[in-house]
Amino acid sequence: MKHFSKLMVLGLALMVLAVGCGKKPEEEINVSKAAVDAIVAEGADKYAKDELKNINDTLSQATAEVDAQDQKYMKNYDKAKELLAKAKADAEKIKADIPARKEAAKNQATTALEGAKTAVAEAKSLLAKAPKGKGTMADIEALRSDVAGLEEAVNEGQGLMDKEDYLAASEKANSVSSKAKEVSDQIHQALEKVKQAKKSSKKK
Repeated sequence: MKHFSKLMVLGLALMVLAVGCGKKPEEEINVSKAAVDAIVAEGADKYAKDELKNINDTLSQATAEVDAQDQKYMKNYDKAKELLAKAKADAEKIKADIPARKEAAKNQATTALEGAKTAVAEAKSLLAKAPKGKGTMADIEALRSDVAGLEEAVNEGQGLMDKEDYLAASEKANSVSSKAKEVSDQIHQALEKVKQAKKSSKKK
C-alpha cells in the first residue's frame, strides 16, 4: 500500500511538472515583445540596429518554438521560455545603452555640422575672389549655384538635428563638407590659372 502511495505521489508530481512545462508562455511572449517595442521607441532601429536584429531573431526563434510545441500532444515550452527570457534581457540591456549612444551621435553630428558650415563659408568666400571675365562667367554662375545648394543642405542638416535624427544629420553634414571642398578646389584651380597667366603675360 505504501509503495502504491509513493507511486501515486510520484505520478502526481510528474503530472504537475508536465502541466507546468506544457503551459503556453503567453505572458512571457507579451513581456518580451513589449521590451522590444520599448527599445524601438527609444531609437534602437538607428542606434542599435545590429543588436535589434539579433533580438528580433531570438524572438522569431522563440515564436517558432512555441508554434512547434503547439502541434505536439506532450508540450514542453522550456526552450521557448529560455529564448523569450534572453530576448527580454538583451532588450533591457540595449535600452540602458541607447541614451549614451544617442548622446555620442548628437556630439558627432554637431561637430560634423559645424565643419560643414565652415567648409561652405570658405567656399563662398573664395567664390567672391573667383576670376571674372569673358569665358568664366558661366563657370562662376555654376559654382555660385553649387554653393547656394550647399547652404540649403546645411539647413536641411540642422533640421535633422532638430528632429534628433543625429545619424542622418552627420551623413548630410559630411556630404556637404566633401562637396564644399570640391567647389573650393575648383576655385583654387581657377585662381592659379589666372595667376600663371599673369606671370606669362609679364614675361612677354
